[in-house]
Amino acid sequence: MQHKVIDTDDVVIRFAGDSGDGMQLTGSLFANTSASIGNGLSTFPDYPAEIRAPHGIVAGVSGFQVHIGNTKVNTPGDYCDLLVAMNPAALMANAKWCKRTAMIILDIDSFQHDDIVKAGFKSDDPISEMYLDDRTIIAAPISKLTQESLKDSGLDFKTINKCKNMFTLGMACFIYSRPLDYIYSYLDSKFAKKHPELIAPNRKVLFDGYNYASNIHAIPNTYRIKPAKLESGKWRNITGNQATAWGLMAAAEKSGLQLFCGSYPITPATAILEELALWKSLGVKTMQAEDEIAGICTAIGAAFAGSLAVTTTSGPGLSLKSEALGLAVMTELPLVVVDVQRAGPSTGIPTKTEQTDLNQVLYGRNGECPLVVMAARTPSDCFYAAFNAAKIAVEHMTPVVLMSEGYLANGSEPWHIPRMNDLPQIVPPFARPTDQPFEPFARDPQTFVRRWAVPGMAGFEHRVGGLEKNTAGVLSSDPANHEKMVWERAEKVRRVADVIPPLNVEGAQDAELLIVGWGGTYGHLRSALDGLEKELPGKVALAHFDYINPLPSNTAEVFAKHSHILVCELNSGQFAGWLRTMLPQFNYLQCNKVQGQPFLVHEITDAVRNILSKEE
Repeated sequence: MQHKVIDTDDVVIRFAGDSGDGMQLTGSLFANTSASIGNGLSTFPDYPAEIRAPHGIVAGVSGFQVHIGNTKVNTPGDYCDLLVAMNPAALMANAKWCKRTAMIILDIDSFQHDDIVKAGFKSDDPISEMYLDDRTIIAAPISKLTQESLKDSGLDFKTINKCKNMFTLGMACFIYSRPLDYIYSYLDSKFAKKHPELIAPNRKVLFDGYNYASNIHAIPNTYRIKPAKLESGKWRNITGNQATAWGLMAAAEKSGLQLFCGSYPITPATAILEELALWKSLGVKTMQAEDEIAGICTAIGAAFAGSLAVTTTSGPGLSLKSEALGLAVMTELPLVVVDVQRAGPSTGIPTKTEQTDLNQVLYGRNGECPLVVMAARTPSDCFYAAFNAAKIAVEHMTPVVLMSEGYLANGSEPWHIPRMNDLPQIVPPFARPTDQPFEPFARDPQTFVRRWAVPGMAGFEHRVGGLEKNTAGVLSSDPANHEKMVWERAEKVRRVADVIPPLNVEGAQDAELLIVGWGGTYGHLRSALDGLEKELPGKVALAHFDYINPLPSNTAEVFAKHSHILVCELNSGQFAGWLRTMLPQFNYLQCNKVQGQPFLVHEITDAVRNILSKEE
C-alpha cells in the first residue's frame, strides 16, 4: 500500500497510560509543538483521582487529549483519531473515545497476561474483546525499543523506562507531521541546570520514535494540518490557571496596587498560587497559609491595608471560607475569590470537572450577604475574567467570586497576548480630603460604593469588623439601620449591572430555541451551535453568561425573543434555578450532566433536536 500524506482540517489525539508514564507531559509537548507552528488547539488533561493508584488498574489511568486544527478550535473533541495506550488499563478506559476510523498505538510489551487481567479484560485478546478489530492497530514494542535506543546511554533501567513516553511522542509527531525543534528546546531548558545528562538520551529516543514510525509499514497514512489564520500579534499556549494568575497581575499593574494572594493548596486551584509565587520580581506577594480560613483572612487583611487581595480555592475550601467571605461583604472590602470547581460533594473526585458550586457561591453564607459572581468561559478567557473580577472588586468595594472549573484550569488553548495599553485603567475609590469628616459607609449616590480609607491616611481612621454599623462606622443594633445597610449592600451589587456588558446572542437573534450556558461549557455550546446552524438554519441561537450576579441588564429582553430556553450546565440545574428565581416569567428547559466530564457536543445537539422535533 502506497503511503499518503493527507491534508486535513483537524485531528484529535488522546495519550493514555499509568500516572507515572508521563502522559500529561507528552500531551502538553504535542500541544505546545502544534501551537508553535500556528495551529488552533484545545486540550483536556484527564487526571486520575487517586494518588499513585496501583500500577495497571483502570482507576490509575492518566489521559491527555488535544484537538488541533487549521481554524480556531473550541473543544478538545468528543472522539479521537489517534489513541496512544501505554498499557491494557489505558485501552480499557479510553477505547470508547475512539472514532470508527481511529488509529491505536499500543505498547505491546505491557500487554502481558497479568497486565491484561489486572485491567479487567476477560480474555487475552483485548482488541477483539472491545470490538476494535476494524481500527488501525499499531502494536509496537515501545518499552523494548526504548531500552534498545538507550542501551549505551549510561542510564539505569528505571530511568530508561521513563523515557518511553518520548518514543511515543516521536511516533505521534511523525504521524501528524510535527517538527521536533520545540521539543528539543524544551528538553534543553528543562534539564540544563540539574540533569544535563538526560538531554541527549531524551533527544535520541524522541528521534528514534519518529524514525521508527517512518520506517514501519503498519502506518498507512500521515497527516498535515495547516496553521490557523489567527489575528496578527504575539500568541502563546496558555492554561486557565496560568491565565487567571496573569490576569490578576495585569489588574494590579493597571490599578497601581500591590497584589497579595493568601491561599491554601487545593486541587485544581493550586497552580494559580504557584504561578503567582514565581513573580516576586513584579511585586507579587503570596502566602501559603496553614488552612483555607487563614488564607482568606490574610487576604482580607491585605485588602484593608490597601492591596489587591486574592484567595484561590475549590469547592471544599470555599465552604470553609464562607464566614470570612461574609466578613468581607460586611466590611465592604475589595476581594477576589477564585473558585476552581471540581466534582463533589466533600472530597468528591478531586481531579474531575463540574459546575456544582454555583448554589454555594450564590447562597452559602449566613445573613443577607450578596456579592458579585462571575465565570470564565475558556482557558484564555480566564485572563480577562480575572482582570475584570479585580476591576469590579476594587472599583465597587465588594468581594467578587470568579468561578472557573478543572476543565478550564488544566486545559489550554492559544492566547493572543494583549498589550497593557489596551487594557482599561482600574481606579480605586480612595478616600479624598473632601470626604472629611469621614464616614466609612457613606456612598456614591450613583454606584452606592463607599470610599476606601487605608491605614496611614491621617483623619480617616475608622472601625471595621463583622458587627453591623451605621454610616459613620459606629456599631449599631438599631433594626431600621440594619435593614437600611442590608438594602444598600445589595443595591451596590445590583448596580454593577450598569457597568457590565450586555448579554450577547450568537446566531439568529429571534431563533426559536436559545441555548443558554455559563462558564466552561462555552466551547461545546458554540460547537453545537455551529453544527445546528447548518442543519436548522435560523432556529437556534446561543447566549452565554459571564456575569451571574448581577445578570446583564438586558437578559429579560433577550429571553423574550425566543420560544424555548434550554439551560445547559454540568450540574443538576443550579443556574436554571437561579434564572427561575431572578426571571420567573420564562419557562426554562434543562440539559444537565454530572459525570465529572465536560459535555460532548452531540449531547447538546441531541437535546436541541429533541425539543424542536416535538414542535413539528
